[in-house]
Amino acid sequence: MKFTDLFVQRPVLATVISLVILVLGLKAFEDLQIRQYPVMETGIITIATTYPGASPTNVQGYVTQPIQQMVAQTEGVDYMLSESTMGMSTITLYLKLDYSTDKALTEVLSLVQQVKYRLPQGVQDSSILKSSSQSPVVYISFASEGLEAQQISDFVSRVAQPIFSTVNGVNNIQLLGQKDFAMRIWLDPLKMAGNGISAEDVENAIKKNNAVSAAGRLKNNLIEININAHTDLQDISQFENIVVRQNKGKFIKISDVATVELGSDNYDDMVFSNGKKNITVAISNTSDSNPLDVIKGIYGVMDDVIGSLPPTMTATVIYDSTEYITASIDDVLHTFVEALVIVIIVVFMFLGAFRAILIPIITIPLSIIGTLFLMLSLGFSINLLTLLAMVLAISLVVDDAIVVVENTFRHLEEGAAPFDAAVLSAREIAGPVITMTITLAAVYAPIGFMGGLTGKLFTEFAFTLAGSVIISGIIALTLSPMMCSKMLSKESLETPLVKKIDTVLEALKNKYNKLLSYLLDNRAFVWPVAATILISLVYMFVNTAQELAPQEDQGVVLAMGTGPNYANTDYVYKYSNPIVEVFTKNPETKMTMAVNGYKNNSTFFGLDVLKPWDERDRTAQQLIKDMQIELQTMPGLQLYTFSPPDLPGTPQGLPFQMVIKSPIDSYETMYQYAENLKVAAEKSGKFIFSKNDLKINKPQIEINIDRDKAAQLGVTASAIGDVLKVFLSEGFINYFSLNGRSYQVISEVKQLDRLDRKALENYYVKSVSGAMVPMSSIVSVKQTIQPSAVNQFQQLNSAMIEGKMMPGVSIGEAYAFMQAKAKEILPASYTIDSSGQLRQFLQEGQSLLVTFALAFIIIFLVLAAQFESFRDPCVILTTVPLSIFGAMLPLYFGVATLNIYTEVGLVTLVGLISKHGILIVDFANGLQRQGMDRREAILEAASIRLRPVLMTTAAMVVGVLPLVTASGAGAESRFSIGLVISVGMTVGTLFTLFILPMIYSYFAEDHANKVEHALPA
Repeated sequence: MKFTDLFVQRPVLATVISLVILVLGLKAFEDLQIRQYPVMETGIITIATTYPGASPTNVQGYVTQPIQQMVAQTEGVDYMLSESTMGMSTITLYLKLDYSTDKALTEVLSLVQQVKYRLPQGVQDSSILKSSSQSPVVYISFASEGLEAQQISDFVSRVAQPIFSTVNGVNNIQLLGQKDFAMRIWLDPLKMAGNGISAEDVENAIKKNNAVSAAGRLKNNLIEININAHTDLQDISQFENIVVRQNKGKFIKISDVATVELGSDNYDDMVFSNGKKNITVAISNTSDSNPLDVIKGIYGVMDDVIGSLPPTMTATVIYDSTEYITASIDDVLHTFVEALVIVIIVVFMFLGAFRAILIPIITIPLSIIGTLFLMLSLGFSINLLTLLAMVLAISLVVDDAIVVVENTFRHLEEGAAPFDAAVLSAREIAGPVITMTITLAAVYAPIGFMGGLTGKLFTEFAFTLAGSVIISGIIALTLSPMMCSKMLSKESLETPLVKKIDTVLEALKNKYNKLLSYLLDNRAFVWPVAATILISLVYMFVNTAQELAPQEDQGVVLAMGTGPNYANTDYVYKYSNPIVEVFTKNPETKMTMAVNGYKNNSTFFGLDVLKPWDERDRTAQQLIKDMQIELQTMPGLQLYTFSPPDLPGTPQGLPFQMVIKSPIDSYETMYQYAENLKVAAEKSGKFIFSKNDLKINKPQIEINIDRDKAAQLGVTASAIGDVLKVFLSEGFINYFSLNGRSYQVISEVKQLDRLDRKALENYYVKSVSGAMVPMSSIVSVKQTIQPSAVNQFQQLNSAMIEGKMMPGVSIGEAYAFMQAKAKEILPASYTIDSSGQLRQFLQEGQSLLVTFALAFIIIFLVLAAQFESFRDPCVILTTVPLSIFGAMLPLYFGVATLNIYTEVGLVTLVGLISKHGILIVDFANGLQRQGMDRREAILEAASIRLRPVLMTTAAMVVGVLPLVTASGAGAESRFSIGLVISVGMTVGTLFTLFILPMIYSYFAEDHANKVEHALPA
């Protein structure tokens, strides 16, 4: 190809092309966004509906079922979970990747509105929230030695929360340990009975005397005056003086039958940070926002929050998730610099001349910077994956320039002048360079067009790497030949170092030539070797541990604990203190947080925030393992430690979440099957911890009415229900105003009057005649057990088996075992499903294998078009499965797992190893056309191309060593892809140098006798 002559003849033109690439890239760098992962939307919609005092089964039947049946028709839902607990229905809709959360939210709001009429009286309006599937990006604690929890909570909700909500990208602000003010009416059942006061009397009196009125205004021809009628109550004394009834001229007031105090709306969850009780703000970002920008905005308003704090209050950032993101990006940048230095050294070791190494080395910054312009044009960002692509690109982009320089060296050694050597070299190498560039770029096309999470994550990685390769190809055909003509000379080959390197490489080439000649003479052995390798490859693929992504050290350890279903927050607090002590005694610990009563009263959640990566000896995974051993011996709570999800779009929780569901069986029947599966998991040795989320051990009081006797005494069922609701449900009656905000008025009997079922003997019900009738005379009471929560998955009764795998056991291995056990244990009416990380793994698990096959086909077609042959591509690609065999060896032996990073590394190998075959086969075809037979041509071509093949392999393998030796934040993913490429390239190059020539000698086109048909004139 002679078009490259233009750039050697016109050096200014060649220089201008590269400068344009440089300028566009530098300008793009200013506008590119920096973030952790590519932009993606992973939405969750939560519908929370309160039905105070209702049992889980009643909540499910009367609230959850009608709502979820209606919202199930929402577009874009991947799956739906529902949980019905005491007084609360929670329905969670997990949206498909990149489906608009706002669009789904609008639809859900409309559908819930349509079903309101079907809900029982007393059900409060649903709270419908959208969120991302990510954990909160930051936890900020507010503590004070002198203020009550209600006062701290009030400050946070009045001052801090509004300030934080102004930050762009903030989605949800949750107050852990929130205790809002409430007017508590602590009723005395015996005093009420003695005064002839019923629960309904108290409730009605409060509603009638504490009412908000819109009084309107006075208006005449000239003026108008607004009216504010103080019909509501605002302090304790006003509530105490509410007249409930008048008895013979005597007023019976609230204070006569109850104690009134300004208390808290709940006394359940308790939050501690570094051992101090506090209110913690958990801030989540929107699904499409950049966490780095959100955190920057939060720190920007922290001064306003701190400046508004009362004198005794402090605000402390407990956990900032972007520290991991920032550390990961910094580590990748350090890896980038290390790889750059290593590649420069490798190139110098092969060329020996400073002028010569400048030609391929200058390709690196030009290609990387030029790629930034392509990234901006395609809407990409600078993130962990595009930076990883740039690290790999360092070793890739020098390949084409190395080939040009090495070929120019060869012509100089043969006596050509520098200008002529550059022209001849560029002509000879233009075809292979174009082919290699197109081939390597084409291998990433299938990844770029994949769907799902893997496609979303690696599209930017693939196109960034492909873009850098294309730009390097342009530079290799324009700037590199021109620089060779100006900078290389015969004198540059005469230095002692160059001669020494040439002597070593020439000796190596001669030994290689002799060995290859011997192998070509005994080429038949290639078939059993290849067959053995291919069979072994299939076996390794099937038996290698698989997971979605390797576990990263994110600088935090999470802990969850579950107490007995009868436990309350005081119980959890008692048994969680030793857990915090385990956190605190670790020298790696920076801060701790403990939430007692997380989501429900019997659950504990803890954070062990670790010191920076370079300040500790143990990784998060080591700490998780060590702490799990210690926590397992602690009484009172079932405890487990884990790390946050490693990929975006995964809800927080245990990595293994398998769901069993049935359309017909009761929860009691399902519980037995779920327990059998849990026991199988425990006995398998594959799980550190496993649990069944369906528990049927929550104590429940069953109250049955003797309706005949009640009718004789004039007591209605609704009157009995009103007594229980007002005394025990902790439901609010209405609102009162305090400092410009509304708070709940809550009635309830004191704790001494609700300790056990004997307390019901002191409750009285008013009959229609006004007489106070003891409730114990018309009801029977017995204690039973029930599920603490009844769950449904996709509207079917369900139970979830959750677990954490043993070290060395992958999620794929664990699922295969549990799937087999489910077939043994479950009846035919049951089906299994998945949630969380397991669902992601199953959805994404096979997608890259399909992509790998597609990449192989695309490269084959590209090569067939380039070589105008279907046989030559087969020869070139024979070494691909052989190099994959090499890459699979460390995975099979447990050095790493088969995950999305190693699979992308395998796809990358397809293109990398094909480059070597292209170099050798293209040159061998040319030698055939000059009259050599296939054996002579491939022997000569392989010997001549040995140097560039070894140079490009060394540059690639040594260039990714910083990935293999990486430590700190995000090291596991870098290690995975670096390991596959380094081992695969090393083994694949050996096969290319020895196996490919033998395959060529069997199957290559006979170009010496190939007839070229001329076109008619």
